[in-house]
Amino acid sequence: MSGKAHEIYLPMPHPNHDNLTPLKRLHTIRGHLMPDEMEGNNPTVFDKDNVPQAPEDPLFGLMAAYRKDDFEKKVDLGIGAYRDDSAKPWVLPVVKQADEILRKDPNLNHEYLPIAGLADFTSAAQKLILGADSPAIKEKRAVSLQTISGTGAVHLGGLFLSRFYPRPTDQAIYFSSPTWANHNQIFSNVHLPIKTYPYFSPTTKGLDFDGMRDTISSAPEGSIILLHACAHNPTGVDPTREQWMEIAKVVRARKHFPFFDCAYQGFASGSLENDAWAVRYFISQGFEMCIAQSFAKNFGLYGERAGAFHFATGPGPDAQDTVRRVASQLAILQRSEISNPPAYGARIASLVLNDATLFKEWEANLRTMAGRIIDMRKALRAKLEELNGQEGSWRHITDQIGMFSFTGLTEKQVLRIREEAHVYMTKNGRISMAGLNTGNVDYVAHAMDKVVKEVQ
Repeated sequence: MSGKAHEIYLPMPHPNHDNLTPLKRLHTIRGHLMPDEMEGNNPTVFDKDNVPQAPEDPLFGLMAAYRKDDFEKKVDLGIGAYRDDSAKPWVLPVVKQADEILRKDPNLNHEYLPIAGLADFTSAAQKLILGADSPAIKEKRAVSLQTISGTGAVHLGGLFLSRFYPRPTDQAIYFSSPTWANHNQIFSNVHLPIKTYPYFSPTTKGLDFDGMRDTISSAPEGSIILLHACAHNPTGVDPTREQWMEIAKVVRARKHFPFFDCAYQGFASGSLENDAWAVRYFISQGFEMCIAQSFAKNFGLYGERAGAFHFATGPGPDAQDTVRRVASQLAILQRSEISNPPAYGARIASLVLNDATLFKEWEANLRTMAGRIIDMRKALRAKLEELNGQEGSWRHITDQIGMFSFTGLTEKQVLRIREEAHVYMTKNGRISMAGLNTGNVDYVAHAMDKVVKEVQ
């Protein structure tokens, strides 16, 4: 190689190029240097055939439509977050107290949490869902990891089961029809086959228990059965304790694996103990199981993403060894996805869960939220039955529990009530009871009554 500098020869300017701007001149030179086949083509490999436009999330689309609506009496019954009687977000008083304690802590820092999360939080969360006297805790056959709220817990559990749960005949995970919309996406993303069991009866607007039980009973042995611990989303319909016992018998007989999703403990009935009953019953029966636990609703920490994932194995001489091995694999999965969970929400919840005075205050806050929602159920039902003159015709509104209610309105009725009364709810007729208050419940009742009478 010679010592001469490498020379680049550019095309000689054309006489007609004298008046070109620098940008046009650069484009002309680029045309000379680039292959003809590249000219005019989009260089991306992510064209519409490879990456089609995804549909808008229905719930977030509904929220966007509500925000754009300038009608004075509009009502948002879609949002899954608690609102006070003035339709405002409510920061729990106990959360304000815990936040004040945190801010005054001279040792507060922003260091990473361990992969498994804040230990004081996960141990307290475990006791909250399993019970402080749980045999699974006493026998050290449960392990807990802090997660990105309940969504992260469901995902971590799904990923673990996809990797490690033996499914020799490609057994599916079964969840209720209907269920929380994100269940389908989460389990699809971790490549678990999906099937459903009947849950809501359009006729009774209650639980289709026979359909649920029979489908679980006929599912291939060793299937994964996802169960809502309380305040079923979206229907608000829960099994009775006797029905839970029957479900446990069927799950046991078919050697299925139960996976509980618990997003509303304490928020549903106002009682932490009552809302955890199903989970604790399955634990008492010696089931090996997974539990996803959220602190978004019951602490009002929606944006802080505080949650926990729990794995409990059945009693036996190798139980502790099983838990150690499972914990080691869960840590690897967690590390590869989020590395370390966020600290703030867990610190708030941990302070409350581990302090007797704050815990008592939290229970009072839970009763306030649950109590207001129960009052709104009663008020809505009473007004609807007053308007149609049929006592008991809207009984399902008060029979259901928790944040949501399946009204029984059809998609046509939902679209009409949105168009005419500016009342926003999901197309399947689900309403968030937290969106009702003393100022709008009569308005909503009149709108519902009108649309039921006019749209078939």
